[in-house]
Amino acid sequence: MRKYFGTDGIRRIANTELTPELVYKVAKAGAYVLSKHADHTPTILIGRDTRISGTLIESAMTAGFLSYGANVKLLGVIPTPGVAYLTRKLNADASVVISASHNTFEFNGIKFFSNKGMKIPDTLEEEIEEVMESGKLQELTAVNDKIGTSEYALDLIDEYVYFFRKNFDDEFEKYLKDDFVVAIDTANGATSVVAEKVFKALGINYRIINNNPDGVNINHNCGSTHLDLLKKYVLDNKLSLGVAYDGDGDRCLAIDEKGNEIDGDKLLAIISANLRKKGKLAKDTIVATVMSNLGLNKYARDNGLELLQTKVGDRYVLEEMLKDGFNLGGEQSGHVILLDYNPTGDGILTSLMLILSILEEGKKASELSSIVKLYPQVLINAKVNSEKKYDYKDDAEIKEAIDKLEKEFAGNGRVLIRPSGTEPLVRVMIEGEDQEYITKKAREIADLIESKLK
Repeated sequence: MRKYFGTDGIRRIANTELTPELVYKVAKAGAYVLSKHADHTPTILIGRDTRISGTLIESAMTAGFLSYGANVKLLGVIPTPGVAYLTRKLNADASVVISASHNTFEFNGIKFFSNKGMKIPDTLEEEIEEVMESGKLQELTAVNDKIGTSEYALDLIDEYVYFFRKNFDDEFEKYLKDDFVVAIDTANGATSVVAEKVFKALGINYRIINNNPDGVNINHNCGSTHLDLLKKYVLDNKLSLGVAYDGDGDRCLAIDEKGNEIDGDKLLAIISANLRKKGKLAKDTIVATVMSNLGLNKYARDNGLELLQTKVGDRYVLEEMLKDGFNLGGEQSGHVILLDYNPTGDGILTSLMLILSILEEGKKASELSSIVKLYPQVLINAKVNSEKKYDYKDDAEIKEAIDKLEKEFAGNGRVLIRPSGTEPLVRVMIEGEDQEYITKKAREIADLIESKLK
């Protein structure tokens, strides 16, 4: 069991759980693990979101890297995918994003990226933890002229803007219409600095909200986890579309012109249809996770597409894509990976692909999203003993209840049981055609799990 890293890097309450001392140790160990095979002084990029604790964590992180002997480029406030893109572009040895993504402001986190701009695998995170716990850190201290140096490189965000111009300028120039107007909700997060620059550079008519970060309002009743404000804004202003990013900018969800949500599953369907029409969907395949709605499965099957499903986490989606050469994957939460452009979820990129699909098809957002019929879905958390949360697989009574319900569904529903990676919970997710019935069944199974795994 890993001590520090969870399903998406390290994420804790800043300055009490994620202390400067812990960050320093993580940085030093991470610099060693990620650059130990380099034959030169390593360069590491650091980007962050808008949380009040961001500069505190950044300072401790920088100190750890410099103490090891690595040089650091400080990118300032920039979306996670911007850091991933610049890591490859600048041939950096590694990079770090300081962010707690969609969490509230008091949390912060650390995500490491390799020199290929990809989140590092579990094995490297485990190796970093081993170094931290081994007492080896003192040996990794640079002395004299080997101590690293840092520099601010805030202007590199313009390289990220240019990435979008380079890839989309011509296409948007061809299809844009004056009456097509998009609302952008930047969640008072990392995209608040760059999203407006991208939309302006591409000539897209837009209105922007929640782009005045103050260190504590990131994700507060806004962004991809709180869509009500965006929905109201789109409807009140009769806009064509609304797009919302999360705190670090690697997710995107949308609102159509009628105020309906376009979630990650619908985004995958819309973008896959557009790419396939242009002969650009690799192997006619979408990669998603086991949490994707049954409706996406049916959409893929009805349209002759392959849908591959991984365990939850965008890193596992990416691993599957890389393994067999697929170029589209993602999660229901709005992490969409378009591997022809960037090896991580990119909210701005996803929104541009959605907008382009709408414009090229000459249809409204609501028409395009209707290609997928989403099944009602219920998720209930069963509170269990942390040491027993994986034991549900071996319990005959729990297994019998799940098997009985799945037989009853006969392909028109499903049951997914998943232990939480970070909490003493077992998540019970059920999909089916009748919301009231699946809610009742999810509660029954969750109660059963709680009673058996106390």
